[in-house]
Amino acid sequence: MERYNRGLKKLKEIDGEAGEAVVESLKDIAPDLAKYVIEFSFGDIYSRTGTSLPEKEIAVVAALTAMGNAAPQLKVHINGALNVGVSTEELVEVLLQMSSYSGFPSVINGINALKEVLQEKGVDFQPVPQEVEGDGFARGKECLEKLDENQVQVLRENFKNVAPDLTEFVVSFGYGDIYSRKNLDPKRRQIATIAALTAMGTAQPQLAFHIKAGLNVGLTPKEIIETIILMVVYAGFPAAINGINIAKEVFDSL
Repeated sequence: MERYNRGLKKLKEIDGEAGEAVVESLKDIAPDLAKYVIEFSFGDIYSRTGTSLPEKEIAVVAALTAMGNAAPQLKVHINGALNVGVSTEELVEVLLQMSSYSGFPSVINGINALKEVLQEKGVDFQPVPQEVEGDGFARGKECLEKLDENQVQVLRENFKNVAPDLTEFVVSFGYGDIYSRKNLDPKRRQIATIAALTAMGTAQPQLAFHIKAGLNVGLTPKEIIETIILMVVYAGFPAAINGINIAKEVFDSL
């Protein structure tokens, strides 16, 4: 009962009526699943310290967007993110960030989910287009070198004999257009990226890079570990175990 009560309190804090509705919908077909969602997901995992509730919800929104197969749950967690203090501007940036990792269809679906939640909450959001100046590659190179000063050269060496244009696209778009945007600080960008890459489970070298990049922009090992552990709930134990093993390799190499 202690786990259940702790989890129910955390669920209500994050998702309010939306979270309770999900649990209620399970009771007539799989009541034990409703119990596990409350006890394990929210009583055991969400109640852990190391990252704040806004950071947890940023991680979950990123992961569910990148996975692309959980639209109802994505809406619940967009709602939850807003409830715990994540701004609409930050959520837009988290979703746009996923364009580099899971592609435009997943981002379009995520933006549509955000739009629906805002409409349901009666929020009149007026986006302000961000103006960019200068050369995209130069802007991206500056951003990327803050994460790893040698990464641009590594990309050039890796792709020069097979797809040299890919370096241009990664740096100019991924970092010059997306990463350099305002409204989401570098630490939260890395939390979103680490969560998404862990949940996707298909990009281990890139996950290792972003774990190291997270450390470089000020994330602590504990914040990184907690972000990966949270993915147990959304991507399963294998994805989280693989993520933890990659984190261990990165930490041991420093």
